[in-house]
Amino acid sequence: MSFPLKNGEVLRGRYQVRERIGQGGMGSIYLAEDLRLSGRLCALKEVLYDRNLPDKVLQQAREQFFREATVLARLDHPNLPKVSDFFSSGQRDYLVMDYVPGNDLRTMMLEARRHNTFLAEKDVLNWANQLADALSFMHSQEPSIVHRDIKPSNLKLTPNGLLKLVDFGLVKIMAPEEVTITVIQGQGTALYTPLEQYGGDGLHTDVRADIYAFGATLYHLLTNEAPADARKRFLQPESLAPIRQINPNVSMRTERAIFWAMSLHPDQRPDSIETLRQSLLGTREPPTLPAAVARQQKSPSVWEVITSPPDILLLWVTAGLFLLSLISTLIR
Repeated sequence: MSFPLKNGEVLRGRYQVRERIGQGGMGSIYLAEDLRLSGRLCALKEVLYDRNLPDKVLQQAREQFFREATVLARLDHPNLPKVSDFFSSGQRDYLVMDYVPGNDLRTMMLEARRHNTFLAEKDVLNWANQLADALSFMHSQEPSIVHRDIKPSNLKLTPNGLLKLVDFGLVKIMAPEEVTITVIQGQGTALYTPLEQYGGDGLHTDVRADIYAFGATLYHLLTNEAPADARKRFLQPESLAPIRQINPNVSMRTERAIFWAMSLHPDQRPDSIETLRQSLLGTREPPTLPAAVARQQKSPSVWEVITSPPDILLLWVTAGLFLLSLISTLIR
């Protein structure tokens, strides 16, 4: 059994643990102080390995960790925490990253739900635009880097409004001529994980896995309700409720773009983060809603039409004028 680090414990003669700030099946995350750089706080991402692994496989996994940590340390982007160091201590490996202050988006969403309200669509789309910047940067690396664990709790908003995509726990380097390699074997969080990621070995995932998780994250943020997971949707296509049925203030464009990103088959999703960004922010028209979702849409009441966002209201007015024109023509 592996025990957590103790507060005050010093690793590598440099990083003094203050407290554990996160925990998962593959290890913990600790807030630590860098004793060489007075006042600097950092996050220590701990990597624990299955003790039942054969020695050869364990050795390969640890070599893999150091190869990928080297790649992550080269990343420099304002929406990503900087990886500044990596090392081993006993049977554990550690990534040292910038500590990101502020609330995560899950906390902010839960606070909105407690007040019986929703996060503003304009704010969510602003965060989506910043997340798209981070993912486009990661996906454009040679080879591409796939995060594989995008979710509201892994998105932190700093006090100055900058979004940070944190926790590289399941990051995958897309090596074109090798078996896919992963820092930590895992499947991500079920609510945001596409079907192709459930295999666990990651052999069939690419950047479109991040696109699915991106869409599922936006769904959760805009509705305060967790999306039905991909396995349930595969068996029960109508288990995913329409976004505007839960939150009528969301625009049709945003709803269509999110459902496009959440298509069960990767070939039916946007082919890149940039394509998804364009469909969300207005420079590209997203596809119509999937049939299983469209069947659940109810006809809006007059009050819902009147109180719709401007783009939706304009659409209803245009449709009404067209219908009047058609009736007038037929009467003649």
